Amino acid sequence: MLRRGQQSVRADKVTWDRKSGQIVAEGNIRFVDQDGNQLFTDRLELTDELKAGAMQNMLYVLREGGRLAAQSGERGENGQVILQNAAYSACAVEDSQGCSRRPSWRLTAKRVVFDPDSKTVRFHGSRIELFGVSLLPMPTITLATDGRPISGLLIPDVQLSASNGVQISDTWYQRLGPNRDLSVTGYIYTEALPMVSAQYRQITGAGALQVTGYATRSSRIPIGGNPTSSQKDFRGYLYANGRFQFTPNWSLTFSSRLTSDRTFLRRYDISRDDRLRSTVNLERIAPDSYLSIAGWATQTLRVGDPQGQVPVAIPVIDYRRRLSDPWLGGRVQLQANSLAITRSSGQDTQRAFASAQWDLRRITPMGQELTLTALARGDVYHSDENALSPTVSYRGNPGWQTRGMASVAFDAKWPLVGSFMGGTQVLTPRIQIVASPTLRNLEVPNEDARAIDLEDSNLFALNRFPGYDRIEDGVRFTYGFDWQFDRPGWRISTTVGQSYRLTDRPTLLPDGTGLSTRTSDIVGRTEVRYREFVKFTHRFRLDKDDFAVRRNEFDAAIGTRRTYLEVGYLRLNRDVSSGIEDLKDREEARIAGRIGFARYWSFFGSGVFDLTGISDDPALVGVDGFQPIRTRLGVAYQDDCLEIDFTWRRDFVANGDARRGNTFQIHIALRNLGFR
Repeated sequence: MLRRGQQSVRADKVTWDRKSGQIVAEGNIRFVDQDGNQLFTDRLELTDELKAGAMQNMLYVLREGGRLAAQSGERGENGQVILQNAAYSACAVEDSQGCSRRPSWRLTAKRVVFDPDSKTVRFHGSRIELFGVSLLPMPTITLATDGRPISGLLIPDVQLSASNGVQISDTWYQRLGPNRDLSVTGYIYTEALPMVSAQYRQITGAGALQVTGYATRSSRIPIGGNPTSSQKDFRGYLYANGRFQFTPNWSLTFSSRLTSDRTFLRRYDISRDDRLRSTVNLERIAPDSYLSIAGWATQTLRVGDPQGQVPVAIPVIDYRRRLSDPWLGGRVQLQANSLAITRSSGQDTQRAFASAQWDLRRITPMGQELTLTALARGDVYHSDENALSPTVSYRGNPGWQTRGMASVAFDAKWPLVGSFMGGTQVLTPRIQIVASPTLRNLEVPNEDARAIDLEDSNLFALNRFPGYDRIEDGVRFTYGFDWQFDRPGWRISTTVGQSYRLTDRPTLLPDGTGLSTRTSDIVGRTEVRYREFVKFTHRFRLDKDDFAVRRNEFDAAIGTRRTYLEVGYLRLNRDVSSGIEDLKDREEARIAGRIGFARYWSFFGSGVFDLTGISDDPALVGVDGFQPIRTRLGVAYQDDCLEIDFTWRRDFVANGDARRGNTFQIHIALRNLGFR
């Protein structure tokens, strides 16, 4: 055995000619280079620096995965090794039971150049074989033996869609450095002009960022228009995000998403989001304090939403400080918050508040958990153009407004532990009392507390509104219980609760939210989990008077990673006033699944269905309570080195030039060769 640094040679026989410096190894040779790649061969010639020369019947195993075999190889004068009749594959040659297996793909070439100095392998005159069938000739392909990415073309994609016809796309990957790269993709369509996209990525010592852009010029049909009104425009999309950690405390996070029009992303199958949010957030996080200076803006892509009514919030400043209570041993949190919202064609609002919250938590000798909370807050608002807000209850009074509030709460929980059906159960009754004086809620604008709905997540919250602009006042009792059962492999948990208000005076909570009367609706959640095979979650809200189901939502998943079924259903039957646009009733079903067969093959499919009828939303016209939104079916092959999938998707909803219809796509990915 010979060793030099990280390199080593092991063979049955090694001959070293000291005069010429030539080393000849014979029989069961294992040569390891400085990058950890292994060479197995019958006969190998080396220099005294352990650089490979001529060899016979070689197998080169790369550290990053992949094997290169050749009948023979010779070292040229420039130090390169020329291999003859070579084949390469990134597939494993043995299965999990140790039995030999045939690679699902391999790359064959009559001539391969191995350059130890540049650590590359270049294939000339190569062809790809899939499942033993030789396909079309391939261009010159280069691999790196040290695992680094190599600039070049990736595997192309083929797609057929109703909006653009046949699409062929391919990507050129350019490595700009050890921490930077650039990908440029070209798209050719039969029913549209070409498009180009690019993605730049960089990692620095402080963080990382990426910038992605799309650009084309194509016909655009305005939403609600007809095909004869189309016009050719520049169209595109920009997406950038990143995060930088300047010090252990200070960080900057940003994300920007902008598009030229409301249908571009859907037509070119880039995204189906109906809103694009751009944010920036400078944060300082310390053990007892938090500071955030942020801003955000949203571009709406929804039909009927005027962009001028969409708010831009900058700056949004939030500071919090936690202090220890030296007298009673509780915790004090101080908070200061400021928000400025502007709209180009709507109401403008500025808000600032300061608050102090004191919490004291104690465990009694009998195991009860008691929490006492006191909160005081003072708000200052300024708003104008209030009449431009379409919902009257959100406007508030124009000009300067102030508001002060104080709240006290007592929360008691008593976990009761016992055995049950071979496992352990924990029953936790809970009661909470919250008291606040009558507040001037409607005199200040409501920007961040609109979509209120009673559910298990906010049942015991001090303020069940989702934001700061509305505060639930009065005195209320909230009661319920948590139950959890655990045994090997199983976990079942349930939460059920309700609240009662002492006063029967009208509240600012809209009818249908479950909170508008003295006695609230009953809400709950149940979760069932069996190992990693079954997951089930059900959320509900029952009407307090007749137990009608006002919210019925469940998500279920059953199966393994190869074969599974996922089902989701949501029904909101709250009968909220039609003037509250954030709380409309709806019904929706979702299904997705995959069936694995023949070890590496699978069928997959999914669908989204709108079940909302006229009884749920009277504003709907011409609906029958069943409207498919999008369905997908396909077949896929996936092993350790190859991915092939054929997908059919149908979109049932048209939006401008994003047409309804069928889309077919073929995707192929080879490990280490343009693998996506």
